[in-house]
Amino acid sequence: MRVDVWIWSVRLVKTRSMATAACRGGHVRVNDQRVKPASPVRPGDEVRVRHDGRERVVVVRRIVSKRVGAAVAQECLTDNSPPPPPREMLMPVARRERGAGRPTKRERRELDRLRGQ
Repeated sequence: MRVDVWIWSVRLVKTRSMATAACRGGHVRVNDQRVKPASPVRPGDEVRVRHDGRERVVVVRRIVSKRVGAAVAQECLTDNSPPPPPREMLMPVARRERGAGRPTKRERRELDRLRGQ
């Protein structure tokens, strides 16, 4: 089974083309080795996928050739990923009132100071 098809089938990425692009970009590792999209994956392999700013670490338990539902996908892998960081740790997004326009130079400097830049 191709690694790009498998990570798409078990819903680690949203589309097959995203899975292929992740493999080509070096964001997918099988047993700590960078892989090409057509590289084979077998039960017992450890697959690491970096996607959306977080790394997923899964162990292949079962091979599926078609995209399956979420419940079946959980049976096909063992998730050893570290927990995502809490929402409080993520950088807050600056919000402006609707119609307030662009920030002034002074407001921009305050925002930069707040972000630590």
